[in-house]
Amino acid sequence: MTPTPPTAPAARTAPDGDRAPGAATVAPLAGFTVAVTASRRAEELAALLRRKGAEVASAPALRIVPLSDDQRLAGASRELTRRPADVVVATTGIGFRGWVEACDTWGCAEDLVRAMGSSRVLARGPKAKGAIRAAGLKEEWSPPSESSAEVLDYLLESGVDGLRVAVQLHGDPLPDFCAALRMAGAEVVEVPVYRWTEPEDTAPLDRLIEDVAAGGVDAVTFTSAPAASSMLARARLLGADRALVEQLCGHTLAMCVGPVTARPLMVEDIPTVWPERARMGAMVKRLAEELPERFPALAVAGHRLRLRGHAVLVDGAVCPVSPALMRVMRELARRPGQVRDRADLLASLGGDGDAHAVETAVARLRSALGDSRIIQTVVKRGYRLALDSGECAPGGD
Repeated sequence: MTPTPPTAPAARTAPDGDRAPGAATVAPLAGFTVAVTASRRAEELAALLRRKGAEVASAPALRIVPLSDDQRLAGASRELTRRPADVVVATTGIGFRGWVEACDTWGCAEDLVRAMGSSRVLARGPKAKGAIRAAGLKEEWSPPSESSAEVLDYLLESGVDGLRVAVQLHGDPLPDFCAALRMAGAEVVEVPVYRWTEPEDTAPLDRLIEDVAAGGVDAVTFTSAPAASSMLARARLLGADRALVEQLCGHTLAMCVGPVTARPLMVEDIPTVWPERARMGAMVKRLAEELPERFPALAVAGHRLRLRGHAVLVDGAVCPVSPALMRVMRELARRPGQVRDRADLLASLGGDGDAHAVETAVARLRSALGDSRIIQTVVKRGYRLALDSGECAPGGD
């Protein structure tokens, strides 16, 4: 996946101590490659990330297939208009709006909304709440966690025996949710408004999976649980699921818009991060705080260094580095201050080579960093980062 360059200037904020006095500040995500897996609002999310300085690799992990002509949806809508539900559960904003819009094409939207006016309407989250209000209705309750499980607990605690409950599905079926209501005595009407499926063109997603699995992406953003599930399923089909999960458990940060989105990843024991409020802007803000902190600053040869995905910050200035040279830099920084022999550095370059290839790579790296003193030659042994006195070199040397 070829990332697109940031369109905003790299002058925002930098972590304290990363720049010399009087130097220009640097965008918090400058030097990082961030993937966008969203299908809806992908351009908006990419723009937010670029404003923070990131390079963006975008590949939708799924597509939404509306069911406006689906007979099941039409049948459920007619049934609920004729016999209104006691409770209506709206699980997503796009789904509830799509339901009303589909009925509008059939000329029965007003009748459906009027029928729901006598129902207790529950919203799984703020987007569903907004769609309910846009239809002229008022929700009875919405969980702060935006969790279907909490909605189910609320219904079971209040009692559903003998009640008619309409559940707007959100792409995937909710068999456990609906089964629990039926076991508690409810009559459940499932309302399938849309479904998720893989993108029509899977090539961009395949390239993104390959890039993440190879360590070429620093963070992957997820704005829906189906997108996370779809990416994992596609990786399994490609035979890349193990490498993908290993990267998401290590180098690559999995950034989710909220805990519901994170669940498919958590099932695979992938560490996930999300903001307090499940909003896209809050997710980008949390990412801009979280990602730079994964790369500690080092005091080297009188400079402050901080490694990033495809760049090194030297006193707050972004020094772009090629992928091969970045691997050498990571090897040197893995045990800062310790001598890394030429064999280790050659292995990090990959492919066939010799000592001359290492010398050439170190020379180019010194040039990219702007100060040859940052990488010190230890005669007949190898190279090391020239940590300033007082900095701790793990294990000593």
